[in-house]
Amino acid sequence: MNDSAPATGLRRPGGRTARTRALVLDAVTSLLVEAGYDGLSIDAVAERSGVHRATVYRRWRDVGGLLADVFDAAAGDEWVPADTGSLVGDLIALNQEVFESLRDETSVTRALIAASFRSAQAAAALRGFWRDRYRRCEVVVSRARRRGEIVGEVDAHRLLVAATAPLYHRLVLMGEPPQAEMAEQAARDAACSALPVIGGPGYQARPTE
Repeated sequence: MNDSAPATGLRRPGGRTARTRALVLDAVTSLLVEAGYDGLSIDAVAERSGVHRATVYRRWRDVGGLLADVFDAAAGDEWVPADTGSLVGDLIALNQEVFESLRDETSVTRALIAASFRSAQAAAALRGFWRDRYRRCEVVVSRARRRGEIVGEVDAHRLLVAATAPLYHRLVLMGEPPQAEMAEQAARDAACSALPVIGGPGYQARPTE
């Protein structure tokens, strides 16, 4: 899933300011993937981005401010979960996106998650990012209800966490080798957990092999 505004207060400016921001944030993510949190500094970001050190320091202040603004920029996109025509299909599509963002050990997503454990400012921004993403994903449950697949009360946030959390647990925390079927397994398991209130043509349970 590609969700609080960071302490920088910067919100998608335009023109030259936007270009400067893009250069700096691209430098932050590339350095983070290459060298980890310890490889980030105002000087390193300024050198990589080509933006003067004084500008970087004035606008972002420190590494925490830089990382927080990476999350802020991501939360400002237009991403919405795919509409496949069924609840299970939507959960699988969502999980496939999560899986692709986590499967590579050098992915930006993994690097940002790791950095959030080193910076309180980044951690707060990451929590805001997750809140926004899960809020956007609640439409998956709303669509299922309109289609008649869900016939009772379902806590959308809990269902979405149940679908996506196993991927973070298995790939990031446990370090399991990525297997494509992980995404579908977790999605179907989450749907099964709500089975008493799910029905209709879009749902078909599939046993895990």
